[in-house]
Amino acid sequence: RPTAFDIAPATTVRHAAVNDFIHLSEGTTNSTLIVTPAGRIIVNSGLGFEAPVHKAYFDSVDRSPVRYIILTQGHVDHVGGVDVLRDADTEIVAHAQNPAQPADDLRVQPVRARRAYVAWAAALDGKRGTGSAPPPVQSRPQPTILVRDRFAFTLGGLDVEVIACTGAETPDSLLVWLPQHRTLITSNIFSALFGHFPNLVTIRGDRYRDPLPYLATLELVRDLGAELLVVGHGPPLRGADVIAAELTRMHGAVQYVHDAVVAAMNGGQDVWTAMREIRLPPQLEQGEGYGTVAWSVRAIWEMYAGWFHHESTTELYPAPPRSVYAELAALAGGAGPLAAAAQRKAASAPLDAIHLAEVALAADPAHRGALSACRDAHRALLAGASNFWEVRWLEHRIRQLERALDEAP
Repeated sequence: RPTAFDIAPATTVRHAAVNDFIHLSEGTTNSTLIVTPAGRIIVNSGLGFEAPVHKAYFDSVDRSPVRYIILTQGHVDHVGGVDVLRDADTEIVAHAQNPAQPADDLRVQPVRARRAYVAWAAALDGKRGTGSAPPPVQSRPQPTILVRDRFAFTLGGLDVEVIACTGAETPDSLLVWLPQHRTLITSNIFSALFGHFPNLVTIRGDRYRDPLPYLATLELVRDLGAELLVVGHGPPLRGADVIAAELTRMHGAVQYVHDAVVAAMNGGQDVWTAMREIRLPPQLEQGEGYGTVAWSVRAIWEMYAGWFHHESTTELYPAPPRSVYAELAALAGGAGPLAAAAQRKAASAPLDAIHLAEVALAADPAHRGALSACRDAHRALLAGASNFWEVRWLEHRIRQLERALDEAP
């Protein structure tokens, strides 16, 4: 299955001809060119600084007018390059809910940018432009055609059907269906990585994604019977049987986790136990390279029941556990004994070690033993991690702790 570690900005040409009229240019999200005798269709534009790379490749294939740009969702890596790729009379096609998505992103842009940077710093730093010319700005396109259900058109003899769906990575998602060729362009409808459990909650921060509409979208896609699936990251999937089998397994996996969470809630189980114990059976195996089953368990739980878990009255008030960490450290005899206990647990029980180290650091933020134990516990977690967001977060925390150790007396 693909991994997110291969995702990189389109600052070098990474492209491929899918067939004789569809061409793929890879980036933070793939941009797709469809060539017809009457002009071109582009599906997604990448980020603003990526668009010149996409445009150079697409123009090398065909230089006819760009009749349509279809945005499969409003996330910035889908829409940012529209102004570079469009012509004066290009129609911009988007979901009817699309205007709300960029507005949502812009509203909390500082916090999302900070959090996303933790994961994408290595890929983005120094790659937003070359030479002395500033990179293109991020587009904020205004759609000219909004799709509430379905929008069909024919261009140069090619039939195109744009299908709206709210159960996807965003509630303003579109599918691009080419019925004559049994080809479906989904981009990130299924989250970033096809064949992996969907990211129902993002570490960078986003609204929870409801699994039930997501299941409805999987059914819609499966019923189309595509023979070629062009996804948002990585190469296309080919073969109706392969595609149908993957979609069926994904549907079964999400349904299983949803139902297991509901059963755990109704049975009186706490969310932490559910996160530990709910696992997919072997026949529903999915990759967990971008989202994880455990994170989705908590997302589903809180989507239904909210953030109050009925475990402690303190949950209702602005009094996080860390507010008493310094006092706990004092009762334990200071940061030293806690740091020593954390170090003993760093390899075998790293999460317990982090808890202990964080209590110690509340009393003495520069305590070398506590910093070292916390770093070693994060290293132990990293050794067993394969999820993109988990790995990048652990690497980020290790760097922070190593800097703190360098500065500690």
